[in-house]
Amino acid sequence: MNTKHIESKEDAQQRVEQIQHFQAELKAIEKENIISLDNNQHALIENYHKTLLKKLSSSFDIDRGKHEKQLSLGMKIASFLAALGLAASIFFLFFGFWGSFSTNEQIIVLIITPLILLSITLFLSKRETNSYYSKIASLLTLSSFILNLIMFGQIFNITPSPNAFFIWAVFATLLAYATDTRLLLGMGIISFSLFVSAKFGVWGGGYWIHFGDRPENFLPVALILFLISFIPHTKYSGFGVIYRVFAMLLFFLPVLILSNWGIISYLQIDKDYIEVFYQLIGFLFSAFAIYIGIKKGLNEVTNSGNIFFTIFLYTKFFDWWWDAMPKYLFFLIIGLSAVFILMQLKRFRTKMTKTIRGES
Repeated sequence: MNTKHIESKEDAQQRVEQIQHFQAELKAIEKENIISLDNNQHALIENYHKTLLKKLSSSFDIDRGKHEKQLSLGMKIASFLAALGLAASIFFLFFGFWGSFSTNEQIIVLIITPLILLSITLFLSKRETNSYYSKIASLLTLSSFILNLIMFGQIFNITPSPNAFFIWAVFATLLAYATDTRLLLGMGIISFSLFVSAKFGVWGGGYWIHFGDRPENFLPVALILFLISFIPHTKYSGFGVIYRVFAMLLFFLPVLILSNWGIISYLQIDKDYIEVFYQLIGFLFSAFAIYIGIKKGLNEVTNSGNIFFTIFLYTKFFDWWWDAMPKYLFFLIIGLSAVFILMQLKRFRTKMTKTIRGES
């Protein structure tokens, strides 16, 4: 039995769902008397699936049925709440007794705490198949590491800088890959985006803490994350999706803001021209995202493109007609435009289906 191509929990779960769909379809086919397998053939298939599922269960934390999926979701929520509660507990524990420690004792505590938590995280990640406890420990490790740098800055009166975001991003990302934790990867991406955006804000002539005043500071981060998403992440659960979603958010949100408030752009031209430029960019790239997402089978890209195309369209409708026409007519146009978009998407879907089937 070859399972070498199954390298991640996501692949294993997909294989389990394939088996379930196959079993359901086989029953339907036999019920319609299209084919009929004898008892020996049924036994061979059933034994094969049982052996395969047992092997996948020993290697990955898979859900074999609907109830197991519901329990897994509850366990994920419980582990996330546990991590938040314990992280908050560590935070307030530090500040509650911090003043009673000498400077040397504070430094020792700051160094030892994340090292101990990191050791626990790595130990649990090697022992667990479901990784719930290791993910809790990894979130606590990151929280203590962030608190570590903040407290060191206060002790030694270090001038705040965006470099702290880079250190947090590197640590969170390495920890995410070590424990296969998407939440940590998301936190690492956020820290990295803050660092790069702050650097571009400084290069643009501003003080780093005001990098958010220029939304264009986030556009380079979106490009970097988009390029990273092409790197294969077959051994990690949904990491490629995380990169693509953050790339699209960090691109379309600044474009959306600049399409309505062009005055905060770096471009030294009339703000009306800036807004029109970013509106066109928003429409073109969101439509392109829908096309690419459908063509490549990337649901997150398609959904993000649909959401932002709709937002860009409706904000333009609001600018054009909200004050110029009765409200019932405005919402009638909104509804009709949505029906038109639905018709076009349905037409595109039909055309794509025919292309896949090889029909003319």
